[in-house]
Amino acid sequence: MVKIFIDPGHGGTDTGATGNGLQEKALTLQIATRIRNMLMSEYNNVSILMSRTEDQTVPLSARTTAANNWGANFYLSVHINAGGGTGYEDYTYVGTGAPTTTYQNLIHEEVVKLAGLSDRGKKQADFHVLRESVMPALLTENGFIDHAADANKLKQAAVIENIAKGHVNGLARAFNLIKKTPSAPNPPTPSPGENEDKGTNSIVDYLKSIGKDSSFNSRKALANQYGIKNYTGTAKQNTDLLNKIKNGSKPGPNPTGDMKTTSVVDYLKSIKQDASFANRKKLAAQNGINNYTGTAAQNTQLLKKLRG
Repeated sequence: MVKIFIDPGHGGTDTGATGNGLQEKALTLQIATRIRNMLMSEYNNVSILMSRTEDQTVPLSARTTAANNWGANFYLSVHINAGGGTGYEDYTYVGTGAPTTTYQNLIHEEVVKLAGLSDRGKKQADFHVLRESVMPALLTENGFIDHAADANKLKQAAVIENIAKGHVNGLARAFNLIKKTPSAPNPPTPSPGENEDKGTNSIVDYLKSIGKDSSFNSRKALANQYGIKNYTGTAKQNTDLLNKIKNGSKPGPNPTGDMKTTSVVDYLKSIKQDASFANRKKLAAQNGINNYTGTAAQNTQLLKKLRG
């Protein structure tokens, strides 16, 4: 687990630099929060702690103490520059070498690539957060708040997003972070009867076409419900069952099922049908119960429908 401490510069009574209608403390919190959110949502095995998550005053000593006590692997301090210049630059502590400078090189490259700010280079300085943190640390200066062109960029949500993404890409390269595998989207659930194969002579194919379990146990339970006794899967029994279902015959109560239970799960088990949520959702749709989420009311309604 890679532990990254993110420090949005300034905050609370300390606004940081100001200019062109902007405050450094607000911008740093925006960028830092997006860095945190991207890392947490897109990468595995990364843990984030922030020095502040809102507009609050946090002394410099409290920031580095929190990072040191947490055992962070990396300290990232996010700032906005001032003083008449323009562009992006970042700092490590004076005299620091690898791996800190290696991390700096990677993050610097990625931020410059995406931020749309000119490159002011990689530098070193005796800043408190760089000096007092016991882990590799980097302080980034993301444009000049008192430079009109930089300030206009910092007012754009897309630029803030790109600055944050640059930091994230650099951190991912620096610590070999593994991207999460995106979840496959759930296939759309067909409406009842949408894919119904009315022309088939196979009970198995027909049940599949209406999204119903076509296993032998499920067919046996259906046969019992439709009054076909001693079902063994013969051609005649399958034809009878297919015709009854296609003709819209209403199944009668299953005499072998548990007619006393008030649980649809227990009832389905008693007639040897799949009682999983996915199958109950299918059964609900087939019985006209839309938007099934498994509520008590829906389960009671489904139980009554299944019992006939």
